[in-house]
Amino acid sequence: MKIDKLKINAYGKLTDKELEFNDHINVVHGENETGKSTILNFIVNMLYGISKNKNGKAYSNFERYKPWNQEDFSGKIEYTLDNKETFEVFRDFRKKNPQIFNDKKEDISKQFNIDKSKGNEFFYEQTKMDETLFLSTIVVNQEQVKLQKSEQTVLIQKIANLVGTGDDNVSYKRAIDRINRRQLDEIGTDRSREKPLNKLLRENQNLEEEKLQLEKYRNTKYEIEENKKNLLEKYSNSEIELEYLNKIKKILEEEKIENEKIKIKENIKNENDKKINLNKKEISDIENKNKKIFEKNNQKINKLIKNKNKLKNKFILLFILLFLINVIQFIFIKNTILKCIFLLTLPTFLIFSIIYLKNKKNKIKILEKENHEEEEKINNEKNNYLNENKIIEKNNEELKNEINTLKNNINSKINLEIEKIKNNYLNKIKNNEIIEINYLNHVNEEIEKIQKELNKAKIKLHELDFDKENIEPKIDNLMKIEEQLVNNNEKIVNLKTLEKSMNLAKELLKKAYEKMKNTVTPKFTENLSKNIKEITNDKYTNVMVQDDNGLVVELENGNYVEANRLSVGTIDQLYLSLRLSMIEDLSEEKMPIILDEAFAYYDTQRLKNILTYLAKTYPDRQMIIFTCTEREKNIFDESNIQYHFIEL
Repeated sequence: MKIDKLKINAYGKLTDKELEFNDHINVVHGENETGKSTILNFIVNMLYGISKNKNGKAYSNFERYKPWNQEDFSGKIEYTLDNKETFEVFRDFRKKNPQIFNDKKEDISKQFNIDKSKGNEFFYEQTKMDETLFLSTIVVNQEQVKLQKSEQTVLIQKIANLVGTGDDNVSYKRAIDRINRRQLDEIGTDRSREKPLNKLLRENQNLEEEKLQLEKYRNTKYEIEENKKNLLEKYSNSEIELEYLNKIKKILEEEKIENEKIKIKENIKNENDKKINLNKKEISDIENKNKKIFEKNNQKINKLIKNKNKLKNKFILLFILLFLINVIQFIFIKNTILKCIFLLTLPTFLIFSIIYLKNKKNKIKILEKENHEEEEKINNEKNNYLNENKIIEKNNEELKNEINTLKNNINSKINLEIEKIKNNYLNKIKNNEIIEINYLNHVNEEIEKIQKELNKAKIKLHELDFDKENIEPKIDNLMKIEEQLVNNNEKIVNLKTLEKSMNLAKELLKKAYEKMKNTVTPKFTENLSKNIKEITNDKYTNVMVQDDNGLVVELENGNYVEANRLSVGTIDQLYLSLRLSMIEDLSEEKMPIILDEAFAYYDTQRLKNILTYLAKTYPDRQMIIFTCTEREKNIFDESNIQYHFIEL
């Protein structure tokens, strides 16, 4: 795989920058702070994306390289794989996924897997190399080779780690030591009395003893709760019965009220009957009393009529007599005066008779009128009583109908309501013990009886609650102990599981380490020995890793020395050589070698050796060397090594 071209639109402090690389050696020269490291990061971020995660740093890569003075934050990279397929990748760093084009400029972005966190994984699928491996192998920057003499042990350890485990940050011995220390600190051993596992076991023993003492209170609590449950059940049933009886009572009270209404109406009817009888008696008394009065008045009137008739007859006889006398005297008496006097007696008597008879007649009329008025009065009084009786009888008939209706309605309604209540409470009252009650007094007696039972139950419940409160703290303590035991047992299980995991990890690490030593390490050390021999002009010919002495180097005279006795420059060479020796096995692609100020601390001879070695050993592999000096350029020129020079 070779990088053909970079187009930096805006990235960090770089804008509108284009770089083209050849297939072999490329020297990118520029003073410090001209953007060499920025270009390297641009390449990595174009291939793998830019992270917004700070990872413990003050700023994330996104924040660090985001341009301050413009909106654009993008670029493009062109590269060719070993199979001669070319690709262009355009990336807007503000977006998660790039656009990928083939040699026909077709967008093929969707042909690759897209990870939710990492984005499009096109480069990993093409090279089988993730970002971490890319940065830890084919990219070597100044930060990794600038150790001073006092820090050479660290670099030697990284080399030993790389040779022993395949990762320069992983040490087998350190990993085993850390597991042992963690095992001792977090779990403990049979001898470590104050370590977690033994402390938990001792604590559990004490808790079990205390638990045994408190168990008896649990049984007491269960008895109290059972009694309370039964009592509450009985109490609840009694309340339901009381509720049932109160409803029956209400119905019966309504019945009583309705019956009272009926009684009132019946009383009114009875009073009306009495009144009717009384009126009838009054009528009878009136009739009897007035009959006598009428008889007496009639007798008087009849007597007056008889007297009148007698007088009338007498007056008629007298008038006839006077008339005869006047006729006689008129014939026989010659005296005119006497004749006139006698003649006057006749009209006088007639007038007197008429007046007198008329008075008699008027008197009779007065008596008859009085009698008639009295009769009318009596009849009116009698009619009043009769009319009153009719009204009362009519009211009584209505009352009778109302009473019958009320009685019928009450009976049907009360029976229906009572039956409805019974059916409603049939399944509510325990054992279906429905109390058959149809009398209010009986209901009141039952209510009073149940109320007394409820009061007794309340007192008993209060006593049970009091007893329960007394043992509740002990039960709470028991529950805390049991909970603590469960937690402790979980911790013990977890600790034992952790112990098994640690033992398994140590075993697997040991097996992996042994396998690494027997398979991978010899290959690494062989490649490392060849590389260091070439780089140092046969000064060091053999490198090996020993369990006791660590990294050991064979000198020209055949003697073996520990690597920490070598110079910093030589150790730097060892580290670089080891990373270069791994390149062939990293990917199916011939990945480029990218060196960023990697030779800053090499002297001229070492630099010449390493550059010559790189040009000779990797003729078909692209190299990009970032440098702030012209030493690399001069050495390539002196050695007639072809290279492509880029000035920033």
